[in-house]
Amino acid sequence: MNNSKPHGYLCLVLHAHLPYVRHPECDYVMEENWLFEAMTETYIPLLDTFERLLDDGIPFRVTMSLTPPLCSMLTDPLLQQRYLRHIDRLIDLAHHEIDRTRGDKAFEALARMYLARFERCRFVFAEKNDCNLVAAFASLQKRGALEIITSGATHGFFPNMHFEEAIRAQVTTAVESHRLFFDTQPQGIWLPECGYKPGIEGILQDAGVRYFFTDTHGILFAEPRPKYGVFAPVICEGTDVAAFGRDIESSKSVWSSKAGYPGDFDYREYYRDIGFDLDMEYIRPYIDPMGIRINTGMKYYRITGKTDNKEPYDRDRALRKVSRHAGNFTYNREKQVEYLASIMDRRPIVVAPYDAELFGHWWYEGPDWLDALIRKISFEQEALALCSPSDYLATYPENQVCTPSFSSWGLKGYSEVWLENRNDWIYRHLHKMEERMVSLASRKKTAQGTERRILNQMARELLLAQSSDWAFIMKTGTMVQYAQRRTKEHVANFNRLYEELRAKNIDREFLGTLESHNNIFPGIDYRTYASGQPRISK
Repeated sequence: MNNSKPHGYLCLVLHAHLPYVRHPECDYVMEENWLFEAMTETYIPLLDTFERLLDDGIPFRVTMSLTPPLCSMLTDPLLQQRYLRHIDRLIDLAHHEIDRTRGDKAFEALARMYLARFERCRFVFAEKNDCNLVAAFASLQKRGALEIITSGATHGFFPNMHFEEAIRAQVTTAVESHRLFFDTQPQGIWLPECGYKPGIEGILQDAGVRYFFTDTHGILFAEPRPKYGVFAPVICEGTDVAAFGRDIESSKSVWSSKAGYPGDFDYREYYRDIGFDLDMEYIRPYIDPMGIRINTGMKYYRITGKTDNKEPYDRDRALRKVSRHAGNFTYNREKQVEYLASIMDRRPIVVAPYDAELFGHWWYEGPDWLDALIRKISFEQEALALCSPSDYLATYPENQVCTPSFSSWGLKGYSEVWLENRNDWIYRHLHKMEERMVSLASRKKTAQGTERRILNQMARELLLAQSSDWAFIMKTGTMVQYAQRRTKEHVANFNRLYEELRAKNIDREFLGTLESHNNIFPGIDYRTYASGQPRISK
């Protein structure tokens, strides 16, 4: 906490996650760009922002989830080398853009801005951090600026899992993965998609997790109804695990592109990229080798208005608006906690969670806004302090005992995004895989050698198939073919290994290929699926 006697606390939560995408069998796969874009536009700028704040002597506390798939990709040597290739190509493109726009004051300045950004990203990644961003974020946690938490092992949507053992495996594997990457026990967990159903807290407690988050209605509709609403955590009945609820007001002002800050006409327009705007022969070396146009990250226009007529992006103008918006957010949170403190017998906590990728990727000025916000909270007011959930629980260890309500975030708030007519076909396969995995793990607790390798790989294939990202993509209609392919591949891999195990006819070459390609969780233990553990309520 950065103020000694504030009226209340602001808990900023950044959820950093991407699905596990790694294709060593191909020299180039378009979907790997998801990671590379997020590194250039979000993760490295956020890291740079946080380190600059500390270098300036500004203390702060931000909670950040770094999911196991994201950490696995960020530490993978193959993907690290491919990112270097990616950023070098962008640097080359920026040089060409400076030549192409020379003499046009506005556009040449923007081309030079992007060159500086890309070169900075390469420096921070390769020279400053030896290609290991996870270690860099871990260092920020050791310095007290970040509280890094985990998520589901592959961001599987817990409420749609049929077997309690499957949820337990997601949690246990995630906690072990977190310990491997950060050399510490995670204090909290971001439930994938904020998907909660009563009883999950027992699994979290068994794994040593102290708290989680729900969307607003998960707390407001808790039983009994919480005295403080979402402005204090509740303790889940029968456990010591705390649940924190999202504050609608603080969230909407940031994540909403219409009602929130990111939609301001002075900010950079996301949907105008030179990968689509420029002549094909010129841009071809910098897009998909098949000639498919993709985003390069070089975008020259501001939002301007609700028309297709866009004006050039003005960086200085945008940064002035960033300062105004950071001031507006700070003022609103000050008044919010001042009022809440007047009617509560404790200092309130305002939980403001966001997808980390909003900051920089979708909202180019997002990292600048965070920088300005943290500085304003530190120097321009005294009513508000930043804190993490662990900080708050240390200050207020006794809280109301409740059972949160079944809930998720996303459309309508009750799982519809991850269970509807475009993706519901996946669950009969996932549930059968869960059933088989639980049965095998319960019967074969002492497997060794090749049999153990097969069972561990089956666990990986099940975890990868459960990723909520695939159902989300099918729902939203973006890259559907890839999401369907990934789901079907993991289901097919699992079932083939299962049949080979039953027949005692092992294709060791196939097993070795899967272990090499789908190599997440090198220390996985299939026995996490064994039955006989405490069960959660239906």
